[in-house]
Amino acid sequence: MVMSSQSPILRAAILVVSTTAAKDPTTDAAEATLRSVFEQDGGNQWTVAETQIVSDDLAEIQRQIALWTEPVDTGKDAINLVVTTGGTGFAVADRTPEAVLPLLHKQAPGLVHGMLSASLVITPFAMMSRPVAGVRNNTVIITLPGSPKGAKENLQAVIKTLPHACLQASGANSRALHSGGVKKLEKEAGLDSQGPSSAQAHTHAHSHAHSHTHGHSHEHDHGHSCHRHTHTHDHSHGHNHGNLVRLSSENPKSNDPSLGPSRRHRSSPYPMLSVDDALSLIAKHTASPTATTAKVSPDLVGKVLAQDVFSSAPVPAFRASIVDGYAVVVPPSGHLRGVYPVASTSHAAPSSNLTPLKEGQIARITTGAPLPPGANSVVMVEDTVLISTTKTTHPTTGQEIEEESSVEILSDGIVKPGANIREIGSDIPLNTLLLPAKTRLSPASIGLLSSIGTQSVQIFTPPTISILSTGDEIVEPSLPRDLSLGEVRDCNRPTLLSAISQLGFTPIDLGIVSDKTNHLETTLRTALRQSDIVLTTGGVSMGEFDLLKPTIERSLGGTIHFGRVNMKPGKPTTFATVPFKDNSGNRTEKIIFGLPGNPASALVTFYLFVLPALHQIAGVSPVGLRKLPVVLGHDFPLDKSRPEYHRATVTVTNDGKLLATSTGGQRSSKVGSMEGANALLCMHAGPEPLKEGEKVDALLMGELRSELS
Repeated sequence: MVMSSQSPILRAAILVVSTTAAKDPTTDAAEATLRSVFEQDGGNQWTVAETQIVSDDLAEIQRQIALWTEPVDTGKDAINLVVTTGGTGFAVADRTPEAVLPLLHKQAPGLVHGMLSASLVITPFAMMSRPVAGVRNNTVIITLPGSPKGAKENLQAVIKTLPHACLQASGANSRALHSGGVKKLEKEAGLDSQGPSSAQAHTHAHSHAHSHTHGHSHEHDHGHSCHRHTHTHDHSHGHNHGNLVRLSSENPKSNDPSLGPSRRHRSSPYPMLSVDDALSLIAKHTASPTATTAKVSPDLVGKVLAQDVFSSAPVPAFRASIVDGYAVVVPPSGHLRGVYPVASTSHAAPSSNLTPLKEGQIARITTGAPLPPGANSVVMVEDTVLISTTKTTHPTTGQEIEEESSVEILSDGIVKPGANIREIGSDIPLNTLLLPAKTRLSPASIGLLSSIGTQSVQIFTPPTISILSTGDEIVEPSLPRDLSLGEVRDCNRPTLLSAISQLGFTPIDLGIVSDKTNHLETTLRTALRQSDIVLTTGGVSMGEFDLLKPTIERSLGGTIHFGRVNMKPGKPTTFATVPFKDNSGNRTEKIIFGLPGNPASALVTFYLFVLPALHQIAGVSPVGLRKLPVVLGHDFPLDKSRPEYHRATVTVTNDGKLLATSTGGQRSSKVGSMEGANALLCMHAGPEPLKEGEKVDALLMGELRSELS
């Protein structure tokens, strides 16, 4: 929980329980509704720190709630409240209460009564809900209905009492909390003695009274982020967060290059945002994916399906043999041992003239070949002996050959009809869901689509991204001579071009741009015309030649949504949008990411901020790097003032542990710290080091390594 001068900021988590939404998150409306309740009715005491969607599965529900409600170390942010939505009715799949009840250390029937009482005033059908509430460790948990309307009404009924409940559950001094009596508590919560229903009626006026104080967008929560809503701000700019975040080109904050170095800012005019607030702004201002039709080919690997694909034909389309052997007609007795004439052959080749097979005859057949009409089983060639042959002419070469005339089947036991046969549609039935929308296509996906003859599919259009480096000191890495004093070989651009290509996207290389306003503006306009995202490195700090922010605001009329982030490395990371007309004359917004010039900072901030935007446009879900808990292999120092993303190697030990070790010195200019790193460790700020054996979250940039390798 983050303490302010007014009241504690409480951290809430929203768990959407819905099998439908787990497959397609766009179908869920409850999360956005609950966020609005926290923002409008929560008295500025809440931040939605985490959201997840799980299926109507007991184990999945319990696993996520247990993860959120486990005790945390002192100094780390805990989840104060978990609200679930969905699965509280009488349907067969509704099992949220059954999942939550065993997890509770204390039940809270008063909260349940408050929610039901408020809902029953609105509809008698509220009695069909089965809410549960209580405390696990230091976290309050309540279950809400799945409908956005019902979830909203239930949360509104109790939200003004929840801060008090969460403070008590977190271990606050109960005597101090209750000093002044119930009337004081009611007044502080914006309640009166008439109960939850009056609190619900009060929320409209209350939310208007506070709406000016909290402008952060929490509409998107990215699972790859590790530091949850620390609300670190530059207090010299006041507390009107909405005005701080939304900077307009009509009132630019950046330096005016024409005024000279003596008139430039001595400290950044941009507020210091938390990583989570920065990610929320990126999600808010990044376009949703758009669909296009594409021909099925190997080029689609890595692309994301925009619609469900159903099988248009069964596979196999005919009854086929699984083995090389002999097609037979199994008699009612099931006994086949004996000598049989070979009446025909069937090869794995197109054929429209298969001779029907009768009982007492067999047909030689190869793997994958169609069964002759009448055949109902296949005996493997290993279970037979050749008895006699006859001379015949080869159908293609015309040469005389020995053909099988009779074969003995050696099977002693019962032969079952259907043995060694692939029935029609046994691999892929007709009209079944082959690949659901939002599937990221793999080589196997291409094979699957090809097997049913799919010619084209709807995919999300992958984003285009242009990359340029800025700075008069930057030279091409291939420069054949020794460097002059002050020159630096460009390693950022090749690194980022490689990272983007490895992730399956196609970058556009725009080279190096000098520290001249007109040159930078011209190159940025070119980049905006040909790409969805423009990625720059360097020129985002406070020097007189750091021209990116002034060019965006003053020359391009863009909006800088954030210009500083509370993190290490990567503090000056910049995110902006620029109004632009596409080739059809339609007005749109293009994105510019200004990454720091130091190599480690550039790559870390690329993975943390740019990758989620690429994923969002491409339709990839979930966005960003995968997060998982790891164990520290040695002591790690902490930065005293900023959360740090520590470059590390995560190894799977012989006993199955995920062990993290540092790649060495973490200076932001030290490009070698990224070599060998497959993860970023999410380290909170603090005075004391984290000890060997402690657990932290890691964001995976590459494959896990094995201790044996």
